[in-house]
Amino acid sequence: MILDELIVGGAALNQTPLDWKGNRENILAAIELAREEGVQVLCLPELCLTGYGCEDAFHGEWVSRMALQGLMDIAPATRGMAVAIGLPVVHNGQLFNCAALVADGRVAGLTAKRVLAGYGVYYEPRWFRPWPSGVVEEYALPGGKIPIGDFIYDLDGLRLGFEICEDAWSSPQWRTGQRDAPEILLNPSASHFAAGKYATVRNLVTEGSRFSHSVYLYANLLGNESGRLIFDGAVLCASDGRLLAENRRFSFEPVNLVSCVADLKALRLERLRLPLPANRHSGEPGNVVPLPFSPQQPGRAVRRRNGRSGIPDWETTRLQKQDAPANRAGQSPGSDAELPMEQAFLKAVCLGLWDYLRKSRSQGFALSLSGGVDSSTVAVLVGSMIRLALRELGWPAFRARLGHLNGLDALNPEEAGGGDLEALLTRRLLMTVYQASANSSRTTRDAAREVAAALGAEHLELDIEPVVQAYTDMVARALGRPLDWDRDDLALQNIQARTRSPGIWMLANVKGFLLLCTSNRSEIGVGYATMDGDTSGGLAPIAGANKTFLRHWLLWMERQGPPELGPLAALAAVNAQEPTAELRPPGQGQSDEKDLMPYAVLDLVEQAAIRDRQSPLEVWRTLLGTRLPGSDLTPAQAARYVETFFRLWSRTQWKRERLAPSFHLDDENLDPRTWCRFPILAGGYETELEELAQAARSGRE
Repeated sequence: MILDELIVGGAALNQTPLDWKGNRENILAAIELAREEGVQVLCLPELCLTGYGCEDAFHGEWVSRMALQGLMDIAPATRGMAVAIGLPVVHNGQLFNCAALVADGRVAGLTAKRVLAGYGVYYEPRWFRPWPSGVVEEYALPGGKIPIGDFIYDLDGLRLGFEICEDAWSSPQWRTGQRDAPEILLNPSASHFAAGKYATVRNLVTEGSRFSHSVYLYANLLGNESGRLIFDGAVLCASDGRLLAENRRFSFEPVNLVSCVADLKALRLERLRLPLPANRHSGEPGNVVPLPFSPQQPGRAVRRRNGRSGIPDWETTRLQKQDAPANRAGQSPGSDAELPMEQAFLKAVCLGLWDYLRKSRSQGFALSLSGGVDSSTVAVLVGSMIRLALRELGWPAFRARLGHLNGLDALNPEEAGGGDLEALLTRRLLMTVYQASANSSRTTRDAAREVAAALGAEHLELDIEPVVQAYTDMVARALGRPLDWDRDDLALQNIQARTRSPGIWMLANVKGFLLLCTSNRSEIGVGYATMDGDTSGGLAPIAGANKTFLRHWLLWMERQGPPELGPLAALAAVNAQEPTAELRPPGQGQSDEKDLMPYAVLDLVEQAAIRDRQSPLEVWRTLLGTRLPGSDLTPAQAARYVETFFRLWSRTQWKRERLAPSFHLDDENLDPRTWCRFPILAGGYETELEELAQAARSGRE
């Protein structure tokens, strides 16, 4: 039977590595939702059965064995559908990253990934082997043999093929306009969120469909799957260069389904019109695998289309109900395509925190709220997470997703009311602590109070000065001399930061909370943080963002905020301050930028040195050639700043190695475990800095 149209769908899934039960439930839920919407071909994300982030656990044979058993258990649920499910597969003693096509209740074949991602945050070649292009072999299942490799399915005249994530980025097979290219291309993906990346993903999907003259379906993982990477949960469907449907990303739902109508007749007519070359694999035996397929009828899924010259305007009768979940409906292109960076940052980190809370089974979050930009940002992100999740999920689903929390059932939303419930939940889930030393100011104390009150957090204040003085006196007695700021500046600063750690850790332990550290990327790059002090914590949610952006973002939150939440006026007390650690006596006028350099300069130097791999001399030239607001540098000043950065960077790698896990937010990350590796012991750029000094002395640029 030659189909004139097909209902296709993709589902983003919030999976967890090695959570066999939870992952299976999400897959089955996606299949059931797709069935209700009449979907006939469904694409699920890469390695969704095991989870993508299993790391070296992939080397255990039991992992692939349990994944295969899970696939066989799921297969009966696919009657009347063809479903792509990702899993690792051992074949001929080697491990492959595969997408199984499960159709009409049976596993029909295994497509193996050809191109493995082995750069940046990806380490796939450590676990998997790439499959050679065009090769098809047999794989033995309990019920018989199935094909494995690189091939096309022929579903009773409907050709279906795969590009698994990196296959499409690095070596797409079907972008040369081949006559026998699949009509349906599925891209199961595990593509991490990074700032500004989504436009590229949309282009990859739409252009992939245009060049191949196919229906292209892309389904990504969703959420903080395994700790550091955040997946946006994008689902996109395009046909012949036109985007048909896309979803709302960063959903708090565990399953996010999008479906649309694919006009196969229009595709065939377009292919007839064009002088396309033959498929390069068309003469190779076994490259096209026939598969009997009887797709379900659309049933309750009633579609309306407005013709080929635009985005199909369709709805299902079920989704016309006011209480239908918004994330199940396809949205018009542009609805979530160009999120401003401020909103993308907010949504990505909030989703990352939500999943970290659930998957670590913590009772809430604790943090030291100093009244400055960094700690206030973290507090606002936690408060925003609670509000965004509650508003999307509703109270029953919110409570169910956080079922491990003690005492959540005692909250009564009927008595509290909507806004009050958000405040009650914030007080239950977020504890902030202001810890004052002799050098703390009334300004920061009041700012911390105002922010905590505006969010609804439980806020405590501790006086650490007696503890600081006790440590100082103890060390002075041991040394036989008093400590003073002229000789012992660094030690006297650090003891205050370190004294704050035991108290907040103890409070977090008492409550079973996860302690958040508030270090940002700018200060991590130069080690401007006290180890076992302000770096204390189990998670560093803003360690991937630089200070320039965070200051801008907090101003945006004060004055505008996201459409769902609006502004937070209490942040004015934070934004009015000059950033300072408040670790020296007030009379010394300490500020972060006096200690280091202007943050705009620091962030530019870091980008040039680390992201762009420039030498000190090259960074100096870049700095002199860039106009920065409020910073008109002489060659000598610029050289001093560049030298400061490189010396501090090379001697503080050990601090970056010890930092708590952080979220990967863009492609300028400094996390040595996932992005930016650097030796702990190195030469310190001595030769390069001498080259810079000579150029600065001579005035050569």
